[in-house]
Amino acid sequence: KSLRAGGLTLKDSYVEERRGELFLLKAHIPPYIHGNIFNHAPERPRKLLMHKSEILKLGARVLEKRLTMIPLRVYFKNGKVKVEVGVCRGRQHADQREVIIKREVQRDMDRALVDASKNRKRDDR
Repeated sequence: KSLRAGGLTLKDSYVEERRGELFLLKAHIPPYIHGNIFNHAPERPRKLLMHKSEILKLGARVLEKRLTMIPLRVYFKNGKVKVEVGVCRGRQHADQREVIIKREVQRDMDRALVDASKNRKRDDR
């Protein structure tokens, strides 16, 4: 019910294979608004159902090439919640530094725009 209310955050979440089963980790599903004190923990691991052959195929790719499984999207089909899983490669150290630099530059530009708009408002008075 909480998912139908649009309360899912996939940021920083990933899928992990444990003993032949897939689990969705760090996905935030808030407690149901009309629930009681027995609501589930928002970021508990959630088991994903998939055919055994698909789990083994994905697990082999992840181990062999050092890839990570991540949830791409969540949708409803015939009353059930489906999670689309993708296999990807993480960022290298140099790529991470590049992203951090771009983020800092963007933050500086945003600050400059805010300061410029504040100065305009002062001048208008």
